[in-house]
Amino acid sequence: MTDQPITYASAGVDVHAGDRAVELMKESVRRAQRPEVLGGLGGFAGMFDASALRGMRAPVLATSTDGVGTKVAIAQAMDVHDTIGQDLVGMVVDDIVVSGAEPLFMTDYIACGQVVPERIAAIVSGIARGCELAGVALVGGETAEHPGLLDPDEYDLAGAATGVVERDEVLGPQRVRSGDVVLALASSGLHSNGYSLVRRVIAAAGWGWEREVPELGRTLGEECLEPTRIYSLPLLSLIRALDGGVHALSHVTGGGLAANLARVLPAGATATIERCWQLPPVFTLVRELGRVPLADLEQTLNMGVGFVAVVDAELAGRATSLLTDAGIDTWQIGTVDLGDPQPGQPDHDNVTVVQGAKGVDGGTVRVVGAYT
Repeated sequence: MTDQPITYASAGVDVHAGDRAVELMKESVRRAQRPEVLGGLGGFAGMFDASALRGMRAPVLATSTDGVGTKVAIAQAMDVHDTIGQDLVGMVVDDIVVSGAEPLFMTDYIACGQVVPERIAAIVSGIARGCELAGVALVGGETAEHPGLLDPDEYDLAGAATGVVERDEVLGPQRVRSGDVVLALASSGLHSNGYSLVRRVIAAAGWGWEREVPELGRTLGEECLEPTRIYSLPLLSLIRALDGGVHALSHVTGGGLAANLARVLPAGATATIERCWQLPPVFTLVRELGRVPLADLEQTLNMGVGFVAVVDAELAGRATSLLTDAGIDTWQIGTVDLGDPQPGQPDHDNVTVVQGAKGVDGGTVRVVGAYT
């Protein structure tokens, strides 16, 4: 038996700090709204008026959940917390748009060792900014204090979002045609995948996150915290503009370009991709600093391509122009053949072959050539 009374605060949970964090984040959350949102911050559940769905022919809901992996360790080491939230939004909503769905609303979850109101508010400000960029409403969230489980300066975050698409407009393997063109949409950097590899390479080299790297034009930490690009609004505009010309989309996340493209191709299809672009400096840095084999690098990092679009060949030029005008560098990297899958070639020919991925019996992707 203890001599002193034990309170929730003495156990490590400060409810008043949690209330303060909510007050600090209110303004950010107010900016990340849509007209369909009902109620305000602080309710037990976020509410979204779905009556507009009654005007759709056959609405299909699409949902996704994700986190940002070990990128949070760099944010904590740098004590920079107002960008990691945008990464979270990008990882979630851009999975939804792959199906052609419009993301509608999102919720977040932050677990931390100690609620520091300013830090929580900074994280949420990044989430709200990401929601603004994606046209998504932030309808609610949860901050949980886990003393003893997480150190006071540690935290992790996750999120979930829901979108909608007409059933007969769902994108995917069923729409892909022989001769379709594969377009690459540039990433903003590492995005939010492969940081366990990146952190291991940096640690082995004995570098610090504050190190100025001439090739990057900034510190290593600033480069690695560059927020994930959010593609949903430009891609939704492209889908509408091409009116059936976009056949499939792929979000290049864990597994790399080839594996994620294979997931959205029909079984028996082969996409031949050329390494025809110049690698952004951060990827070359990781490769050379850690002597990382190319195959390992390509199945871990996005290699400068954050999204892939499979489009009608006759509309590829227009698609490239529209995306470039939207601020996303876009270029052609390959074509699709619905004939028999082509066999792989010896490794010395710089050919990598991936068939299906993540439990999906999809198509085959052949990656050929060398980066410029």
